[in-house]
Amino acid sequence: MHAIDLAIFAIYMLAMLGVGFFFLKKNKDTDDYYVGGRKMGSWHVGLSVVATDVGGGFSIGLGGLGFTMGIAGSWMLFTGLIGAWLAAVLLIPKVSRLSKLHNFLTFPQIFGHFYNGHVALLAGVISAIGYIGFTSSQILAGAKLASASFVELDLNTALIIMGVIAIVYTVMGGMKAVIYTDTIQWIILMSGLIFIGIPLGYMAIGGYDAISTILPAEYLSFGNIKWQTFVNWGITIIPIWFVGMTLYQRIYSCRGEKEARKAWFIAGLFEWPVMAMMGVLLGLFARVAAEQGMFVDLGFATVGDIDSEMGLPLLLRSILPVGLMGLMMSAYFSAIMSTADSCLMAASGNILTDVLGRWLHIGKSEKSILRTSQVLTLVIGIAALILATFMQNVLELMLYSYAFMVSGLFVPVIAALFVKNSSSLAAFLAMLTGGIVTLTLILSQQKLPLGLDANFYGITSSLVMFIVVNEVRKKQKLKHA
Repeated sequence: MHAIDLAIFAIYMLAMLGVGFFFLKKNKDTDDYYVGGRKMGSWHVGLSVVATDVGGGFSIGLGGLGFTMGIAGSWMLFTGLIGAWLAAVLLIPKVSRLSKLHNFLTFPQIFGHFYNGHVALLAGVISAIGYIGFTSSQILAGAKLASASFVELDLNTALIIMGVIAIVYTVMGGMKAVIYTDTIQWIILMSGLIFIGIPLGYMAIGGYDAISTILPAEYLSFGNIKWQTFVNWGITIIPIWFVGMTLYQRIYSCRGEKEARKAWFIAGLFEWPVMAMMGVLLGLFARVAAEQGMFVDLGFATVGDIDSEMGLPLLLRSILPVGLMGLMMSAYFSAIMSTADSCLMAASGNILTDVLGRWLHIGKSEKSILRTSQVLTLVIGIAALILATFMQNVLELMLYSYAFMVSGLFVPVIAALFVKNSSSLAAFLAMLTGGIVTLTLILSQQKLPLGLDANFYGITSSLVMFIVVNEVRKKQKLKHA
């Protein structure tokens, strides 16, 4: 990368750290640190939501899908649109009112309200583990992008650099830094893709004639997808809008229900078709470039030599002139960090409030608790960075993290919000069952019936457990009434 590009990139990174330092001085208590003082507007929150959900992991992951299957890969984020709009209609009206009444900071506090402390504790553990994994996926996405962009940079060194930057400004600034940097980062990414990445990539590969000549026709078909793949994406991504700690924090951050619902509708539209199509198109362009031999000088003689998730950054590295390369890299690193910071805040909030809160908060001042929050965020960030060094595939790590959270948390939260007098024991056992079944099936790496993912069976087992135990508890109450 040219010195001018490095300078642009370095200035951008320093600016993000500057935002974190600015809000370090502004945060007065945990309300400021975790939910932005509950005064955020719909556009800031909406852009932050989509920046967090799509982020760098899905940006790099979508590029990988475009590289391997073409525009049909965009259906992955169609499930994000469905999830966002369902949550806006069904979830936000209930959760927004509760958050104002009880000053909630985290998602598992919903479980404490409807069930009991044991259920909230388990929810906090499941959510924290899931978000540590998700944070790792974003750090890995950043490292892949960096190592493909900078010739001298190996993957492990890139992991350390990306991890340190994302962790430091999140530790300093909290939720306000996260939401405001998300807005900046999302605008940079969108501008970079629309005005730089897509038009230059399209011209560099020779336009539609080259695409239609080089690639099989199914790459340009929305039907190039198995029904099992779409169902697997749906059962993983739609429920996350009902159990994602990062999303609850943003509901709590909004001034009210109206702003929160508007933010979710905005986020849904940006997920699909906007971001979905741009991501897969760049991946598709990278596949054409690889077939044309554009990456031979970079050490990739054939398409088979290329990790599909590296295709997109290799394309950008090959086609972008000096100056624009720095801007485009900043755009993608923006997306990556916008997700990493939010997931880091989520895991930290879970552990501080839901797991260790009963011990850490006793006799402590707000200032002391705020400092504890920052230390926890740092420790969790380091743990996520270490985990990232053991993983290879960004999209796989993200979907595993989602699957674990969804399997354990989806059924109990739906029951809490829509089923009267749900049993705490039923919720607790449903969470344990769903999480354990999914984790066991993932680790076993066995081919599952119908070609469906592990979390389908995890959610199903969680639902069965909840219904059975809830009915038993109802009958016991009637018997003793």
